[in-house]
Amino acid sequence: MFERMNERIKKMTVVDMGLVKGSVFFATIIIVKLFPELLKNGYPILLVFMIACGAKPLYKFWIKK
Repeated sequence: MFERMNERIKKMTVVDMGLVKGSVFFATIIIVKLFPELLKNGYPILLVFMIACGAKPLYKFWIKK
């Protein structure tokens, strides 16, 4: 399954990836508007989630050779 996905993602351009990021951003805004209690979590918890989600891509892009 992942091999197929990797082959398909090679067809995407930088513009396509930017559009995906934009759609995720706006989907997040919709989710927060639907569930405002999600914002009641403290910033440290959101920071931990951000670091947890970004650690592998950052490592793969900047550190791994």
